[in-house]
Amino acid sequence: MRAFAAMCTGILLLDGLLSGCGGGGGGTPPPPDTPAVAPTIATTAAQNGAVIASLATTTPGATIYYTLDGSAPTNTSQIYSAPFLVASNLTVNALAGASGYLNSSVTSKSFTPNIAPGTLVWSDEFTNSTGANAQPNPATWTYDTGTDCCGNNELETYCAWGSSISSCDPANPNAYADTSGILHIVARNPSAGVYTSARMKTEGLFSFQYGRIEAHMMLPESQGMWPAFWMLGDNIVSINWPACGEADIMEHVNGSDPQNEGFDWVQGSVHGANNLSGGIQYHPAGFSAAAWHSYGMIWTKGQIQYYVDDPTIPANVYATFDASTMSGTWPFDQGPQFVIMNLAVGGDWPGAPNSTTVFPSQVQVDYVRIYTN
Repeated sequence: MRAFAAMCTGILLLDGLLSGCGGGGGGTPPPPDTPAVAPTIATTAAQNGAVIASLATTTPGATIYYTLDGSAPTNTSQIYSAPFLVASNLTVNALAGASGYLNSSVTSKSFTPNIAPGTLVWSDEFTNSTGANAQPNPATWTYDTGTDCCGNNELETYCAWGSSISSCDPANPNAYADTSGILHIVARNPSAGVYTSARMKTEGLFSFQYGRIEAHMMLPESQGMWPAFWMLGDNIVSINWPACGEADIMEHVNGSDPQNEGFDWVQGSVHGANNLSGGIQYHPAGFSAAAWHSYGMIWTKGQIQYYVDDPTIPANVYATFDASTMSGTWPFDQGPQFVIMNLAVGGDWPGAPNSTTVFPSQVQVDYVRIYTN
């Protein structure tokens, strides 16, 4: 999707944890040789034995560094930014560092969930029992906002829940969960040449590394529509794009795209530093994006695979990217990534809407789920 994000937050799964930033402000300088306060590690239950872990320190302005491989953390280790999902056996080692302080002592916590492969460990089912359209869970989802917020020369203004800025209408949100438990991401055309939509993300709230992520989705097919389900590295705040890594699980442009031989299709891609880039169309024969399909990513060390509908059928794993076969710097083993779902209008790839474009157009999402490998 080629977009840029910035927020100091995240989460992680399997053999990865999560990055993060310390908080707090300045104050009276500490006495000489005072160490920062060692991080605490707290957990809450996720699903089927997985937990969500969070790190914290009371030292003002401190940054927390951590490792997951048993090594001692240093000031060059992964930076913690938010809670993370733990669904594999691993040890978190963490220390806090701040200007004017010595590094803290190391806090260590071992996790042995012993979760079987293929186990559901996290999901958002977009459940809504309010009797009216409702806000997607704000503990999981935040938003990119604004007009052409993230590159690509897109035409829409992205609107957060309840936003009244620019062309956004809080009475007609661009992202909502309906009463049947379906998420809607809606592109609207409120006036001539004006478009609104939504770009939801878990940045700063949830991320993971390694495992299988899947979303059950129905996509729009209309000129200028660009739905995407994808991920960016939490470390985008420190090393920027594309070095942070971008994993495009599903992108779909228009419905009949001359650049793609006029047929219905989806594409999976990866992007990293030093010209690491690749994209593969991975739809099955007879595929229609306007029907319900499950789009997924199988993420293991050194490899990413994308599939449609059923990953247990080898023929359904349509796109494979392997670190050993690609040029450039492979970014997908350096830390966790956060999830993004959006519907762009226009932009460099799909081109502008025209007289045939349907408004409102929408992406519908039944669920987003993460499983162990």
